[in-house]
Amino acid sequence: MANFLLEIGLEEVPAHLVTPAINQLVTRVADFFESERLPYGEIQHYSTPRRLAVIVTDVAKQAADIEEEMKGPIKKAALDANGEFTKAAEGFARGKGMRTDDIVFKTFNGQEFVTLTRHETGKSAEEVLVGMQQVVEAMTFSTTMKWGRHTFEYVRPIRWLVALLDDKIIPFQILDVATGRQTRGHRFLGKSVDIQNALDYVEDLKNVFVLADATERRAVIQQQVETIAKQHDWQVVIDDELLEEVNNIVEYPTAFSGSFDASYLEVPDEVLITSMKAHQRFFHVVDMNGELLPHFISVRNGNDQYLQNVIAGNEKVLVARLEDAKFFYHEDQKHDIAFYNQKLSVVSFHEKLGSVANHTHRAKAIALTLASQLNLDEAQQVQLARVADIYKFDLMTGMVGEFDELQGVMGEKYALIFGETPAVATAIREHYMPTTAEGELPTTILGKILALADKLDTLLAFFAGDMVPSGSNDPYALRRAATGVVNIISANQWELDLNQILTTFVDDVQQAPDHLGLPDNIATVLPDNIQTVINFLKDRIVKLLQNDIRRDIVEAVVQTQGANVSDMIMTARVLQAHSSDANFREGVEALTRVLRLTNKNTIQGEVEPEKFENDSERQLFSDVSQMTINSPEEWQNHLWALQPSINHYFDETMVMTDDVELQQNRLRTLNLIAQQAHRYANLMALQVK
Repeated sequence: MANFLLEIGLEEVPAHLVTPAINQLVTRVADFFESERLPYGEIQHYSTPRRLAVIVTDVAKQAADIEEEMKGPIKKAALDANGEFTKAAEGFARGKGMRTDDIVFKTFNGQEFVTLTRHETGKSAEEVLVGMQQVVEAMTFSTTMKWGRHTFEYVRPIRWLVALLDDKIIPFQILDVATGRQTRGHRFLGKSVDIQNALDYVEDLKNVFVLADATERRAVIQQQVETIAKQHDWQVVIDDELLEEVNNIVEYPTAFSGSFDASYLEVPDEVLITSMKAHQRFFHVVDMNGELLPHFISVRNGNDQYLQNVIAGNEKVLVARLEDAKFFYHEDQKHDIAFYNQKLSVVSFHEKLGSVANHTHRAKAIALTLASQLNLDEAQQVQLARVADIYKFDLMTGMVGEFDELQGVMGEKYALIFGETPAVATAIREHYMPTTAEGELPTTILGKILALADKLDTLLAFFAGDMVPSGSNDPYALRRAATGVVNIISANQWELDLNQILTTFVDDVQQAPDHLGLPDNIATVLPDNIQTVINFLKDRIVKLLQNDIRRDIVEAVVQTQGANVSDMIMTARVLQAHSSDANFREGVEALTRVLRLTNKNTIQGEVEPEKFENDSERQLFSDVSQMTINSPEEWQNHLWALQPSINHYFDETMVMTDDVELQQNRLRTLNLIAQQAHRYANLMALQVK
C-alpha cells in the first residue's frame, strides 16, 4: 500500500471560497478513485489561502481487474445456414475490439445468444494517478480568473503542483506548471521545501511556518484568542462565521489584542461590533456583565515578530472606521424619519417592480389583511399601519449606507431616538428575520406580520416579473424569503389561508390607480402567479419536512388544494406519528378505496337516507354525519375510525349498481368521506405495504 499526495499551489484564494473548494476537491478525488477502480483507505484534506491538498492513504498498487461479459445478437442471427458467422456477429465482435473466435454462445431465458468476455488488467497506480490532471482542471468555482496569456480559468493562478505517490513524482502538467515535489512555505516567513514522501507533507510545512490542517489551525486560533481574553479578564465572543473566515486567511496564526478610545462606546454596540467583525475581522470582547469593552482580539498571518507595529497598525485602521461610524451616528440624528422615508420613492426596489416606497406600500396592504385574519385589536392595527409606513427608512441613513449589515438594526435604534414606540422599533428590526434557513424568527406580533408581508410581496412581485429561481441561481434570495414565510407561520401555528390573502392583495393592487407602483404588464399577471407562489412555498415545506417525515406523507400533504401552511405541516406530523399504528395501513386502504370511486364519479346533491337498503349504508352515513373535524389530529382520528364501517359497507353494498338513483345516492355518501379526506391531504399518495 502507498500514500498519494496532491497539492495545488495558488495565489491567495478569497476566504469564503477556500472551504467549498477543498470540499469539492475531496469529492472529485473520491469519484476519480472510484471510477478508476483504484482501492484506497481514506482521504485527508488540507487547505490554506494558498493551497488545496489531499493525502489519499493506503492506495493499492494497481486498479482492480475487470471482466465484462457483453451480450450480442441471438444465435440464429449470428450464424448462417452453413454455420458461418454472419455480418451481424462479425460487426458485433469488431465493434467490441475482439474477434469472432472469441464468441461464446450462452443461454438466456431459453434462447442462445452471442457473448464476448473481455478481461482488462487494472493499470498500475502510477498510470492511473496521471489522470489527476483532469481532476484538478475540472474544478469549478463561483469566481474565476485568467492569467498570463492563457484562456484557462481557475479560482486563482496555479503557481505550483505537488503529486507524489510515496516518494515518486506523478508527472502531469497544467499550463506551464509541472508537478514536482517542491512546495512553498509561508509567503514571508518560510521558504520552498522538497517533500521526500507524501506522509511528510504536514510536518514539512510546519517547518516553513504553514499549518496546513485547517481543523488544527482553527483550534490554534481559538485557543490563542481565548488565552488572551483570559489574561485580561475579558469574555470573548467566538463567532463561528468570523472564526471560519479568519482561519481561511492565515497560514500561520498569531493572535494579539488591541484597544480603541472608550469615547467610541457611545455608538451602539452593534455598530462597533460590525466595524470590528465585518471590516477588520476582529473579535470583540465584553466584561463579566456582557458590556462591550474598548478592546479587540485579532489574528495576524505570521509569528510574533514586530507585533507591536502590527497592533498599532490595526488600531489605526479601526479608529478610522469608528470615526466614520461616530460621524454617521450623529449626522443621522439631525433629520427625522419623514426626511429619510420620502427618499425611498427615488430608490429602486427593482427596475421592473417600482421603488422601495412602492414595495412598502404593497407590503402594508398585505400586512393589514394579515392583521384582519389574525384578529389584531385596534391599537395593534394602528401600530402596524405606522410601522408598515416607515419600516425601510433607515436604508437612507448614512450609517446603513456605510454599514449595510446594520439595516433594520439601525432602524430600531433611530426609531426609538425619534420617538417611536418600542413595538414599532422592534418590528423594524425583526422584519428581516429570519436571515438564514435556520435563523432566529421574529418574536413580536408586529415583527411577525411585517416580516411575512414584506416577504410575500417580494415573492409575488418577482414571480410576476418572471424572475424565478432556477437551479442554484437565486439572485434575489427568493428561496430564503419563502423559507422565512413557512417558518414564521409554522412556528406560530397560524391558520392562514394564503390563497385568500394573496387574492385580496392582488385585488388591492389592480384597483389602485398606480397599481401600487407595479407596471401594467406586471399587475396584469399577478393573479396568474398566486398559485405559482403557493407551490413555491410548498416546495419549502417539502425541504423543511423531508428529513423527519416519510416522503410519501410529505407529498400527500403538499398535494392538497389548500394553502394553509400550518395545516400541511401539522398533518404531516400527525400522519408520521400514526404511520406505525396497527390500523394505519387498513385505514389508508379503506379510504383510498372510497377515493378511487369518488374521483371517477363526481355526484352533486344531498344524500337521501330513505333510499338506503341495508344497515351498512345507515351505519356509515351515521358515522360520517357525526364527525366534527377542526384539526389534523381530529381528521386522522375520525377518518381512520371509519375503516370498519367502510369495509362493512363495501361487503354489503354494491355501489355501482344498475339502478342509477341508488348508485348516485351511494356515491353521495362516499363523497361525504372524500370531502373530509381531501381537507388535509391526498391520501392516494400514501404508500402502504
